[in-house]
Amino acid sequence: MTYFIETYGCEMNLAESASVENILLSRKWTKAENPQVADLVIINTCSVRATAETRIFGRLGFFTGLKKVRSMEKDAKVKSDEMKSAVEFVKKNGKVPLTLIVMGCMAERLLKTLQKDWPCIDYVVGTFAKNKFGDIITDVEEGREPVQIEEEPVYVFAETSYEEGAFSTFVPIMHGCNNFCSYCIVPYVRGRETSRALNEILHEIDVLSDRGVKEITLLGQNVNSYNSDGLTFPQLLKKISAYLDEKKSSIRWIRFESSNPKDFSDELIEVIASDPHVCKGIHVAVQHGSTRVLKAMNRKYTREAYLELVSKIKKSIPDAALTTDLMLGFPGESEEDFEEVLSLLKEVQYSSAFMYYYNPREGTPAARMENQIPLEVKKERLQKVIDLQLKIQSQVMEKRVGKTVTVLCDIISRDNRSELLGKTSLNERVAFTAKPSLIGHFATVRIDSLNGNTFRGTLIE
Repeated sequence: MTYFIETYGCEMNLAESASVENILLSRKWTKAENPQVADLVIINTCSVRATAETRIFGRLGFFTGLKKVRSMEKDAKVKSDEMKSAVEFVKKNGKVPLTLIVMGCMAERLLKTLQKDWPCIDYVVGTFAKNKFGDIITDVEEGREPVQIEEEPVYVFAETSYEEGAFSTFVPIMHGCNNFCSYCIVPYVRGRETSRALNEILHEIDVLSDRGVKEITLLGQNVNSYNSDGLTFPQLLKKISAYLDEKKSSIRWIRFESSNPKDFSDELIEVIASDPHVCKGIHVAVQHGSTRVLKAMNRKYTREAYLELVSKIKKSIPDAALTTDLMLGFPGESEEDFEEVLSLLKEVQYSSAFMYYYNPREGTPAARMENQIPLEVKKERLQKVIDLQLKIQSQVMEKRVGKTVTVLCDIISRDNRSELLGKTSLNERVAFTAKPSLIGHFATVRIDSLNGNTFRGTLIE
């Protein structure tokens, strides 16, 4: 049987999709060329922004039409260009059932209503029901009618999120969030924080090492609040690093995300500074530059505290590359608040930033706040921030030209088939001429120039 998975949203969703795919592959399923010809389609959804959900609703409209084509219903739009593969499939194979599963944060948020509103969905799998996928797949294999899926009271981590053939992969270490930022839907759809046991994490590392993985990214909605049996996140990093050395693992680099500034301890800075396995590309999401707005966001730190953290990081880790998230147009944001965002960018000098404007999420406190900012103002402010950050980014990156760096080679360049693309420990992208046999291996490269957001370099060894 065949499957197709569509994943939207964060790295945690990518990891969870990979864990579901592992189940399918272990049961000899094969990946379809596209969703139109698959026996099973899984949509892993996101609820962080309304635009993400709007996109999913569009996809559900598509699958409503697709199921009509696959069932050869009279009103099926068989002349539609977007259904071309499905029409050919039906001509060749006749009626073949298509099972549609919706999982992820949107599935959790709309758990009671989604299937009623969109009958094309066969299963809605919420955040706390992912461990039921084995049973669901058995039902599909045996042609049983879909049944209501009951959620478990606690989140269950998958054994592994490894993707076949990957040499860089995610390792979820905690799930959920206790922070309740006033704009964020995550605590409502992911639940309270749950940390994964150390033995489970080390077992997954064994699996990944056996498969030759070179780099792992530790994942969590608030990764540096990890706490399992009294083991803190900095202590976990030390345990993992020591384990890699003990086992002579193929894994050389450890990354982590996402981290909250309020939980970024001095001990964590010390571990990043001293441990050769831990990468120095550090993502610390500030969200805003105004203490007044940060308080309204319920971020639990001030502008001054954040800048003090940045100062500590730069002092202890001079070669660190800082990246961040920035939200513009939060309710009540004044021109003075906005100017503080611009000044923060100039002071911190981020290597890159994910920048977006505030988008109200139903069910969060911020959606009910007064003084919502007009869309045109949000867009205008966002563009100014983007323009400034791109200028800063270019200046920061130019300082890296001439450096010799270690690169993990990952893909052949689409622009030049004789070149490879790789990433440094600071998560920079570098293009350089090399043989494809280097993919999945580390190489030493001299950075020669900067082209947009990608460095160009020369292979040293």
